[in-house]
Amino acid sequence: MTPEITIQDVARRAGVSPSTVSNFLNGRSERMSPETLERVQSAIAALDYSPNRAARHLKTGRVAMIGVIVPSVANPFYGAFASCVERAALQAGYQILLGNSERDPEREQRYAEELWHYGIRGMIFGSSLLALTHLAGLVERGLCIVAFDRQTQALDDLPVDSVSMDNVLAARLATDHLLHLGHRRIGFVTGPLHTVNRQQRLQGYQHALRAGGVTPERDLIWEKTLAKGFGDTETIELGRSGARALLSKPNRPTALLAINDMYAFGAYAGARDLGLRVPDDISIVGIDDIVLAEVVDPPLTTIRQPLCEMTQAAVDLIIRRVEGKSNGAPQHLTMKPELIVRKSTIEIRD
Repeated sequence: MTPEITIQDVARRAGVSPSTVSNFLNGRSERMSPETLERVQSAIAALDYSPNRAARHLKTGRVAMIGVIVPSVANPFYGAFASCVERAALQAGYQILLGNSERDPEREQRYAEELWHYGIRGMIFGSSLLALTHLAGLVERGLCIVAFDRQTQALDDLPVDSVSMDNVLAARLATDHLLHLGHRRIGFVTGPLHTVNRQQRLQGYQHALRAGGVTPERDLIWEKTLAKGFGDTETIELGRSGARALLSKPNRPTALLAINDMYAFGAYAGARDLGLRVPDDISIVGIDDIVLAEVVDPPLTTIRQPLCEMTQAAVDLIIRRVEGKSNGAPQHLTMKPELIVRKSTIEIRD
């Protein structure tokens, strides 16, 4: 029988003390030098060491894992988000468990309850729902939460940390870009506006139009209201339908701002359905800057979320809360978006 690898074996292999390995495994590696960190990680990998998580759970009441709940990885943005969270978590000695909630509060609550019973005490939620009351009971029991891409709201009364891009500014940057190119009839394509980030993007679009001397027109806002869900698994088709509807109007818009990149790709298809070319006949802007934005034809002008920076901040916040290193008031971090100009927008031609 192969003897079980112990923390002492890892320490000997890495040339460090067992307490150093223990600190790494429990997410207390912030004071380690990069060289020491690399030696410990290499030793763990070489020995294929797996800590006794059951024993750790019995001792501490928690496991070194983070729950990550996203709307749906059908949108590549959330796949990239989960990957970034996992990378940051692993560097801190944590692993993740991922769930797709489709922004359903009951489903989120069930996921959270299940993860809580596994000993997971910190979770990151990416659904940006208007309210977080469905998680109140768990927060009262000690669950630590980071709300991702959801700025805190006036009626929020839960002690929840948040990390978000400035979504109002993101849409303003996109709309300003189109206004500077001479566009005045700018359409807005979105799914159900029942999330904080979507509502803020609509606000940013409308604010930028008014600041540019253009009165927002309700007829140029296409919102798909669904009987159920938020359209996270139907983004391409919803974007396509929205573009077709707006571009079929007698006095059609000359540009479209999509709620995210996947809707923008759908808008490409909708324009093609009508025999229109991007950007010659219609300029299109997205939001997120997912990896596909650079490889579609033409490459998409979009707003970049600082995703790696945001996820690192979210992981740092949740680990500090779980480990009792941060017991103060909730922290709300808002990061700046960046306009990425590519080939899907051009100056309007009279």
